[in-house]
Amino acid sequence: MTAIAGGRRTKQQQFNQLGVLIGLNFIDMLGSLMVIPLLPFYALRLNATPVMVGWLIASFSIAQLVAAPVWGRVSDRYGRRPALLIGLLASAVAFLVFGMATSLWVLFLSRVVQGLGGGTTGVAQAYVSDTVEREHRARALGWLSAATNAGVSIGPAIGSLAARLGREAPGYFASALCGLNVIAAWFWLPESRPPALRSNAPVTRKPVWDAALTVLANPGGIAERLIWIYGVGMLAFSLLTSVLALWLHARFAVNEKTIGYFFVYYGVLSFVMRSVFLGPVVDRIGEIGALRVGTILLAVGMLLYPLVPNVWMMIVVIPFVPIGTALMFPAVTSLLSHSVDAAELGTMMGVAQTFSGIARVVAPIGGTIAFQWLGISAPFVLGGCIVILVSWVTFRYVRVVTATAETIL
Repeated sequence: MTAIAGGRRTKQQQFNQLGVLIGLNFIDMLGSLMVIPLLPFYALRLNATPVMVGWLIASFSIAQLVAAPVWGRVSDRYGRRPALLIGLLASAVAFLVFGMATSLWVLFLSRVVQGLGGGTTGVAQAYVSDTVEREHRARALGWLSAATNAGVSIGPAIGSLAARLGREAPGYFASALCGLNVIAAWFWLPESRPPALRSNAPVTRKPVWDAALTVLANPGGIAERLIWIYGVGMLAFSLLTSVLALWLHARFAVNEKTIGYFFVYYGVLSFVMRSVFLGPVVDRIGEIGALRVGTILLAVGMLLYPLVPNVWMMIVVIPFVPIGTALMFPAVTSLLSHSVDAAELGTMMGVAQTFSGIARVVAPIGGTIAFQWLGISAPFVLGGCIVILVSWVTFRYVRVVTATAETIL
């Protein structure tokens, strides 16, 4: 498909590009959530311990951690479209390997392959920033998140149904869906980054990790502080998600045939929040207000999990987390997109995903160790305390960051 030339895009062009990206994200996440909820149960049947399950979950993020900065630089230099196509193809291959897995190491292989392609998350966010005007960016990023959460809400149900046809069926079905996704992207996903920006993208011999090291060396900078908030918030959230299936299994005897109900409920809440309510909330209280409220709700939700007396009370407790994350993560991503130069946008989004990847490596390993050795509810308490710290930072420091950013913008 012919790339759209540089220059200002019409609203119709913006809508068309964003619509295609949203559709592709939905299908990709649909395939992912057909298999991810089943992963801990499959691993346990292959004699894995909870800590080994943590390493299995973390293996995806380790691979993503390596790939994310590379994909950011590649997308800045060569365009968003090639990077996204390769990432979608990697998902199709990974799910095929998952379907063929009869040993623990093959499950690890499937996670690594998917992680290498999954480093394009920051590229997708940069694609939105390329195609949507600044004042509508948080809303558009929320729609992108809503697409992934629509996949979260539907994928587990399809995966559970497919599992009735055999252990390998969810992986094969997910691979077929992602293969069709690659074909759709090839024909209908246009390039979002104008040729002039691609040709003027900085060419450097320095390692792609230099941008991440800059964030470590200068944590008080505008973009750097937002990346820290994003990464630490993701650490806490990943503590919950990495042990949730194990916790539900230990506490309420949930298994692979019933875990889908919880993911569907969570996904529906996230989808509705991000697609219907996020825009009006941001219009009402602003991106900083959404960030602050989101951190508070996420902290409360995590701390309530250990207090749940029965599975029916989960109906009341679960909404705090998807509502909190629906406000927090799109808001901080949008704020980050306002605070960096357009030529480095893909790189900085990739760095944000690098920090997010570090969090998703540490959280499953640390969370499952706490689960196995300190008690099954320990990860929720730890995560809640971390989010309280993040919330304090957003109230204490983000006001200064934004005031400075406004002078730049």
